[in-house]
Formats: sequence, C-alpha cells, structure tokens
Amino acid sequence: VLDEISGFPPLVFAGEARTLKEQLANVCNGEALLLQAGDCAESFDSLSADAIRDNLKVILQMAVALTYSPGLPVVKVGRIAGQFAKPRSSPTETQDDLELPSFRGHIVNDPNFDAGSREANPRRLLQAYHQSSSTLNLLRAFTRGGFANLAQVHSWNQEFVANSPAGEHYRVIADGITDALAFMKACGVTSLNNSALNEVDFYTSHEALLLGYEEALTRTDSTTGDWYDCSAHMLWIGERTRQI
Repeated sequence: VLDEISGFPPLVFAGEARTLKEQLANVCNGEALLLQAGDCAESFDSLSADAIRDNLKVILQMAVALTYSPGLPVVKVGRIAGQFAKPRSSPTETQDDLELPSFRGHIVNDPNFDAGSREANPRRLLQAYHQSSSTLNLLRAFTRGGFANLAQVHSWNQEFVANSPAGEHYRVIADGITDALAFMKACGVTSLNNSALNEVDFYTSHEALLLGYEEALTRTDSTTGDWYDCSAHMLWIGERTRQI
C-alpha cells in the first residue's frame, strides 16, 4: 500500500510549503499572527462539502477579527485534510472485561468495539489519501473562488454579533471593520480591483503519527532538490510520538 501511495501525486506542493515557512518567519519576528484551528481528529464518515465549508468559515471569521485589532496579517492553518490518526496513551482499551487494540483514528482502524473493527487495515491509508485530496480540492476552490471575500466574511461576523449572546463582546471590533470597509470602498478599493480582498492563503496541517505514510508522500522538489513531505503544508510531532 505504501509503495502505491509513493506513486501518487503530492497532496501539496513544495513551493506552497516554502511560502508558509516564510510567513511563519514573519510570525516569529512579530510581523504576523498564526491561527491554527481544526478537529482533534478527522473522520472518514464526515466528509462533505458543507462540513469543509463550515470549518473554513469559522477559521476565516476568527482571522478577520484577529487581523483588525493588532493590524497584522494572520497566517491561516487548518488542522484538516490529513488529521486522521489519533495519538493514544495506551495500546489497548478494555470494556466489559474485553481487551482490544485502541482506536487509533480512521486511517488505522474503526472505532466500533469489536475485534474485526479494531484490527489495523492498511487499505485505510488509501482512503485517507483520497479523502485528503478531495478536501484540499474544495479548500482551494473556496479560498480562490470568492467564498473568502472579506466583505462576506465580515457579514458572517455581523450575523454572529447580532444573534449570539457571546457576540456582544465583539461588537466594537465588528463596527470598526464595517467602518474600515466603508472607507476602503469610498477610496475605490474593493474585491473587484484587489484580489487580496477576495482570496486568501490557507494551509493544511496534521500531526505526523504514521511515519510510513509520511515517508510515502515525501518528494524531491524539482526546483531546489530539497526533500518535502507533501502530505500537508505543516507537520508536527507531538510528545507521545517523539517516544517512538
């Protein structure tokens, strides 16, 4: 299975990862903010355009509010399109005196508590790859096709302020953004003549728990000769994974 995946196209491109690295350097220098958000673990059962859209929508809403207050760009990273594995403290779990392997995420086994479901299935790696690819295609379409339009994202925040008790805390920010957009429009700066108001850079990330899968998606960048893990734009290894 891993040999098969190693022949698949990369999920992300090395140039995109380099751009993110440059933007993260700006974060380290205090010239930008980093926003990373998403599910603890993705599920094979929850893949839908609506779910992906709603997750992206929340991240964009948060990014607009974060951008306005300090006046700094926000690097937007989703924990999405690859977070199918789960770190576990114990290799097994017990229910009613029955001990079975722990559920390690949909990329490894099934959450149902029976022996067949908890058996690791390498074919799940293929499903994880294809589901990640589908998710990335939608994310690219949403972030480049007008869904991320600044005025539209702000309208979602206005709706949140109007309809949620917690939204009242953000009314001052929302009103300030409304005034800023009105000023920009009066100056002739709109999404029709400025792509920065209509598109956003959005990056994916996940914890590199299955090192064989990550190795299978590692590629040589044709422009630099450097090696990149092309399963996501940003990867990390947590404390429990470091023990492997």
